[in-house]
Amino acid sequence: MEHRRFGNTDLVVSAVGLGCMGMSGTYGEGDDRESIATIHRALELGVNFLDTSASYGEGHNHRLIGQAIKGRRHEVVIHSKSGSPRDGAADGVRGGGDPKYLIETCDESLRNLGIDALDVFCISRIDPNVPIEESAGALAGLVRAGKTRYVALSEAAGETLKRANTVHPMASLQMEYSLFSREAEEKGNLVACRSLGAAFMAYAPLGRGLLTGQFRSEKDLPDGDRRLKMPRFQTGNIERNAAILAEVQTIAREKGATLPQIAIAWVLAQGPRNGVGIIPIPGAKSRRHLEENLKAAAIDLTDEDIARIERVAPPTAVAGTRYPAGQMKRVNI
Repeated sequence: MEHRRFGNTDLVVSAVGLGCMGMSGTYGEGDDRESIATIHRALELGVNFLDTSASYGEGHNHRLIGQAIKGRRHEVVIHSKSGSPRDGAADGVRGGGDPKYLIETCDESLRNLGIDALDVFCISRIDPNVPIEESAGALAGLVRAGKTRYVALSEAAGETLKRANTVHPMASLQMEYSLFSREAEEKGNLVACRSLGAAFMAYAPLGRGLLTGQFRSEKDLPDGDRRLKMPRFQTGNIERNAAILAEVQTIAREKGATLPQIAIAWVLAQGPRNGVGIIPIPGAKSRRHLEENLKAAAIDLTDEDIARIERVAPPTAVAGTRYPAGQMKRVNI
């Protein structure tokens, strides 16, 4: 596994990270034993970059990772998000930017992980009720206190990232980015990262499973699955999206790869094309899925391959937004 410098920091991380959200019951029940084995297997394969959040499983994800890395802290780079307050706010857009909340969440994260300091502490969502400069000031204080080495933002607009950076350097921006989610190109997020020397973390590079090809109708999702509330997975949209993937699947077969591998390889290829260090963080809660995902790092997509993929799956092709309307108010602000 190739390793590279993480943005403008001195951290060195694997070209592909491991998203740990699914290990804490986000998409069906988790299996702690298999999840820990998956983290250990990731380390064996050279993956040292773990993405987590205080909100995943209400602390379960942190406690799980804490178990997995016990005695191996030096082998991992931990990027942890703050999560958002669960206060039932009517506006649905509170992102937890209050300094008191950020400080308390960072302290709680350290306790649950059983470590002295995070490598990167990241605000999960921009809080429209708190100036970003005030939130960034709290992050800077956590760096001075030695509770995190670096700080970052998630789902922030390019200008918001730049404003935060005037208070304290932002190591990275995390945002949904995949063949089906191209806002980062269209709205200047990648350009902002390039201008600041910040890394770009691409979460959901498999479109929450949509880009694996296993979901072709709502019936393919289990009852109660949170994706049933997401427009891209709803009747009418999911069938249209599956039809697009049928053509990408042809390209995958020609490359001797699976559809998920091509999707991740496409994200990896966008880094050099945009002059930004892009790190996909596909989720995996089993060793089998982890190993399949990591094979994407060895796939060489030519300019012709990328052009073919983007002809059949242009940014405007996907049907449905990535979140329901209320949650869309919380992203890229």
